[in-house]
Amino acid sequence: MTGFTLYPAIDLKQGHVVRLKRGDMAQATVYAEDPGEQARAFAKQGFRWLHVVDLDGAFAGQPANAEAVARILAASSMPVQLGGGIRNMATVEAWLAAGVTRVILGSAAVKDPAFVREACRTHPGRIVVGIDARGGMVATEGWAETSTLPALDLALRFEDAGAAAIIYTDIDRDGMLGGVNVEATRELAQALATPVIASGGVASLDDLIALKAAREDGIEGSILGRALYDGRIDPAAALELAAAP
Repeated sequence: MTGFTLYPAIDLKQGHVVRLKRGDMAQATVYAEDPGEQARAFAKQGFRWLHVVDLDGAFAGQPANAEAVARILAASSMPVQLGGGIRNMATVEAWLAAGVTRVILGSAAVKDPAFVREACRTHPGRIVVGIDARGGMVATEGWAETSTLPALDLALRFEDAGAAAIIYTDIDRDGMLGGVNVEATRELAQALATPVIASGGVASLDDLIALKAAREDGIEGSILGRALYDGRIDPAAALELAAAP
């Protein structure tokens, strides 16, 4: 495995671009009023993918920022992977038809695995399984609920489903700039054939260096959030690092 992909994150709350701390909607920092403008900015910096989350949708269980997503899709030709509130096939197909490249299924992986398998089978290469963990246990419903299911056990259930990737988020680190949980992400990736995308806590280029060093273990890329918005990670330096052999 040679490539390492960076996914700048656009998290949507009430149509605005925000970042949360540990998934807490009450701790939202607004970084941009116009998500389309943010998408254009990331494209201009040289990123090749966008990671978009409908936060309101994740809590509501159905899409809640459709207009903001449409603005992102109209603003840039970059492929978009989108998650948040996608719980049935009709919603999957509506987003794919709207121009989303990959759909992320998170809570549904725990609560309706048959649907996730059907989505993977019907739309090969276009479904990503999102596994969000708190203390190693899977959290659902916009991280509001924590289950007794270990993250690895959930990931293994979809090994033969044909998912394009698994996004692994350590909630305790998300938005905290305390460093990514490289070890837990590597352990998950080593146990799987499905590529893993790291998420939560990336704070510096050192985190990206550590993650990229584990790409032979199956870590395909990393999502970048608060550190990018706060200027702790320089986009040009991060992209140069990702592109290096």
